[in-house]
Amino acid sequence: MGGVYFYHLTRQPVDVTLATLIGKARGQGWRILVRGTAKDRLEWLDQKLWLGGDESFLPHGVSGGPHDKDQPVLLTTTAENANEANCVMSIDGAELTAEEINAADRCCILFDGFDEGAVQHARVQWKTLTDAGCAAQYWSEESGNWQKKAEKAAS
Repeated sequence: MGGVYFYHLTRQPVDVTLATLIGKARGQGWRILVRGTAKDRLEWLDQKLWLGGDESFLPHGVSGGPHDKDQPVLLTTTAENANEANCVMSIDGAELTAEEINAADRCCILFDGFDEGAVQHARVQWKTLTDAGCAAQYWSEESGNWQKKAEKAAS
């Protein structure tokens, strides 16, 4: 049973933080599903990940291709776990369910700390998911380093 980690972004943009988290997840041997809400945003992220350079290259693909199941990192807007990921990362308010959080090794929700709507949506997600019994941690980078600010155990 995994948990959900909320990342309140105030210093690094989503593509930089996401690349770091994907690298750490890949280091654990996990397959990753990155779920967004808009195809054009995922295409932008796809380009950012390709342009990272040889030393930081993250093998990935955008869903809808013939090799989705083989991708170590799959970018998608759907709820389908086509690459059988054990780590799911949500950006731009994409929804995660308690069932997938409990089935995964780890789930992450990244949200823009300068977008009040995104902050409010993350608060609703925290309440919904912790009320459903999911373990959760809240991380903030406001001090310059990531610090755990809150934690709720699974119930």
